[in-house]
Amino acid sequence: MGNFKTFETERLHLRPTSIADADFIYELLNSPKWLQFIGDRRIGNPEEARKYIQERMLPQLEKLGYSNYTVIRKEDGVKIGSCGLFDREGLSDIDLGFAFLPTYEGKGYAFEAAAKIFDAAMTDFEIDKLQAITLEENAGSRKLLEKLGFIFKEKIRIPKDPAELMLYEAYR
Repeated sequence: MGNFKTFETERLHLRPTSIADADFIYELLNSPKWLQFIGDRRIGNPEEARKYIQERMLPQLEKLGYSNYTVIRKEDGVKIGSCGLFDREGLSDIDLGFAFLPTYEGKGYAFEAAAKIFDAAMTDFEIDKLQAITLEENAGSRKLLEKLGFIFKEKIRIPKDPAELMLYEAYR
């Protein structure tokens, strides 16, 4: 893997997701809220997670210099979630997304990580406008997006996803 930017907050390290994160990505993509609010990626084992990282995350990282970041708690080195910037089919601008393992929800980690990635998008990667999508019933995600300064724009559908999604936007 090339020399890509990593980020740090008071409590967290954020580094580009790599093949070494396959066990963690397998666990995250099969967590209850991921399945409920993001969707089943049909990742049945760590080997399939490794392939998912290789085919879905690393090409964008190589092309754009940013992608999915694994969020690691500084105090103990535990991988607790992911947050990233995604060039997603069906969206006109870069998408900010995040997901955390259930044990680490409600502790401010998602906001801390997403705020850092939001700032990095605007300053390090010089992105003027971000989008974010979520299901209407995902109140926690909507609240976090609004806290970050995102404004609801409209309900949309994107390719290969039957769900109606709420589209949010934020500007530099």
